[in-house]
Amino acid sequence: MPLFIVENDITKMRCDAIVNAANNSLLGGGGVDGAIHAAAGPGLRAECRTLGGCATGEAKLTGGYSLPAKRVVHTVGPVWRGGAYGEEALLRSCYRSSLRLAEDAGCETVAFPLISAGAYGYPKREAFNIAVDEISAFLRGSEMTVYIVVYRREDALFDARETASLDAYIEEQREPEQLSIFEDLELEPGRERRFSRAVKREKPARRAESGAPAGTLGMMSAPAVEARVEEMHDLSGDLADRLRRLDESFSQSLLRLIDEKDMTDVECYKRANVDRKHFSKIRGDAAYRPSKQTAVAFAIALRLDRAETDALLLKAGFALSRSNKFDIIVAFFISRGEYDINRVNEALFAYDQPLLGC
Repeated sequence: MPLFIVENDITKMRCDAIVNAANNSLLGGGGVDGAIHAAAGPGLRAECRTLGGCATGEAKLTGGYSLPAKRVVHTVGPVWRGGAYGEEALLRSCYRSSLRLAEDAGCETVAFPLISAGAYGYPKREAFNIAVDEISAFLRGSEMTVYIVVYRREDALFDARETASLDAYIEEQREPEQLSIFEDLELEPGRERRFSRAVKREKPARRAESGAPAGTLGMMSAPAVEARVEEMHDLSGDLADRLRRLDESFSQSLLRLIDEKDMTDVECYKRANVDRKHFSKIRGDAAYRPSKQTAVAFAIALRLDRAETDALLLKAGFALSRSNKFDIIVAFFISRGEYDINRVNEALFAYDQPLLGC
């Protein structure tokens, strides 16, 4: 672990190995195969001549020659003939054979194209799902980092029905909001600091209920501000528990949650799309400060609900906002109780957002 989707030319990937969607001869062809041979130079073709070709579903290894990658794993995907001729089994075998070969060669980073999804005609959505399934299954027992490389972002083909649902959710969450600004209020002694320069977001309808003119930056009286804040505090049922844990750092909170969820460290960091070395750093440093993507990744791995996610993110100084597309997409999956990090990352990739994990 981890697995990432990237938009790139696979011949530009700097990793231990790239995978070539080859033909049976291994001597070059069109598409990805031709591009890799062209970028690697004549040495690659010369070595491939010594290999005696490759059967569909199997893989063979060569050097990388002029490529940034050190090695090339050549695998031959099936030609799509409607799905009734063992194409799925052969395509899955391509990924398994390639990953085993790369691991046996000591590769720690490997980049795949979508095998058979070009000239061989395999439906792209199905080819992508198989790639994610097989790579994810392999990584449950490996510390390798794997990239699925698509030349164009739309090649990942996020499910159209999910896209419609997510688009609707994004629009719903991003309803226009206006600022109510309360600045330098005159309050009773001892409470000035609590309310001075407080900035809050409210929908016009909510502001209208408070007595402030809708559609304006209306000022509320000090008692009205106090009442609103007290109401917010009353609605935070876990506030007292949060205050008791105020001195708990992100890493301490994370380790406590792993224990409470009865998970192992390995299970957690793999579900979070985080590598072992990075998790060791988190475990060994109580003052560790994660990126937002990493913090959210652990919330997904731990299957935290929205309130639990907010509490964990707060330890790292973050929050999920209704004005940020990344945050809204994450909230969409949490609200539906969907915690497959690859599905979340697929959606984030489709909307050109940072992926979860590290």
